[in-house]
Amino acid sequence: MARVAGVDLPRDKRGEVAITYMDPNKRVKAWTEDEVGRIRDIIERELKVEGDLRREVSMNVKRLMDIGCYRGIRHRRGLPVRGQRTHTNARTRKGPRRGVMVKKKPAAAAPAAPAPKKAGA
Repeated sequence: MARVAGVDLPRDKRGEVAITYMDPNKRVKAWTEDEVGRIRDIIERELKVEGDLRREVSMNVKRLMDIGCYRGIRHRRGLPVRGQRTHTNARTRKGPRRGVMVKKKPAAAAPAAPAPKKAGA
């Protein structure tokens, strides 16, 4: 199994990873160690991957929230950011439905205890 940029590539998938100098019909299991090394070098040199990419995305979201723009406010409130409707749908961003609070009827009063009997009656 080839490992490129911290990701294990499945052996039976086609090698169409936008690498024009390689045969796109060649399976990953047919790649030589030299080809895997060249792919790894190109990806690590030219692309942000894994931790660096996650850090950059989270810093971008934090910046939007700090400056208080519309998108930052939507991120802060956990609502859809890109203009989707929220009247219906949007359950992924909003989370599970919270039902309207239903007031319970007051519990029926316990039956009154019988009155104590008078002495001497």
